[in-house]
Amino acid sequence: MTTPSPAAPAPVLVLVPGATGAPTDGGAPFHLADATVPQLSITDLVATRGDGVFETIGAFDGVPVNVGPHLARLARSAAQIELPAPDQTVLAEAVDAAITAHPPVAELSVRVMLTRGIEGTGIPTCWIHARVSDDWTPYRAGMRVAVLDRGLSTTVTETSPWLLPGAKTLSYAVNMAAVREAKRRGAADVLFRASDGYVLEGPTSTVLVRRGDEFLTTPVSAGVLPGTSVKSLFTWLEQEGMTVRDELMTVADVTGSDGAWLLSSTRLAAPITHLDQVELPVDPELTARFEAVLKGKA
Repeated sequence: MTTPSPAAPAPVLVLVPGATGAPTDGGAPFHLADATVPQLSITDLVATRGDGVFETIGAFDGVPVNVGPHLARLARSAAQIELPAPDQTVLAEAVDAAITAHPPVAELSVRVMLTRGIEGTGIPTCWIHARVSDDWTPYRAGMRVAVLDRGLSTTVTETSPWLLPGAKTLSYAVNMAAVREAKRRGAADVLFRASDGYVLEGPTSTVLVRRGDEFLTTPVSAGVLPGTSVKSLFTWLEQEGMTVRDELMTVADVTGSDGAWLLSSTRLAAPITHLDQVELPVDPELTARFEAVLKGKA
């Protein structure tokens, strides 16, 4: 007879009416709310059109990582879809409040959501949701990844900015469809390829490729999200005497490399064991060091 696992602590919800300016009712800029009852209007434009932006911050043993870079990227995404600029100081305090209110856990996922708000009001909606992170252990040990065509060129930032390349929006249906397709192919995740042949990023991650003592990632100019995790690793790798740079890479460049990872703030560094049917080298020791850096513990 097995002993059932203890239930995970309940998630924490913080509503942030002061995310883009003083609340219209004169109240506090943010407050704790009941995460078990409805809080979002069905006429909010995030529900009817997916019109909003978000960030997910990892907190490890109660300490959040890269809060400033995440909120700066949220502001960048908000500007791309012409939302009012978020108050990053208020949001940072609200993130801390959410983490403090949550029972202590090893890994916490803190999601900051900013939407265009209820249709016709012109007032954005913002909330922060903190919950126990998913168990990413299998991914961190290594995973198969499928290459899928994204249908966009690496010149999309210049030619078609209205497609919002590099914005972290809440319109995630395509990304989730891509992950489902990868799983149908026997893979755990996706590496998108541009229509001109260069690799881009994962649906929820940034690619990092090793070539000897060089570590490479796709340039933001190709229309990918500016990764907070890869920036942290680049800083650490440079301190370790490695060379880091942005470079357009083909699938062959990745499969012929000395290793590759998909990086994110909660999953951390997931080594790619196979890209489609090609096996890649995996360095568990280096991956463990990457994990420590991305947890803020290096």
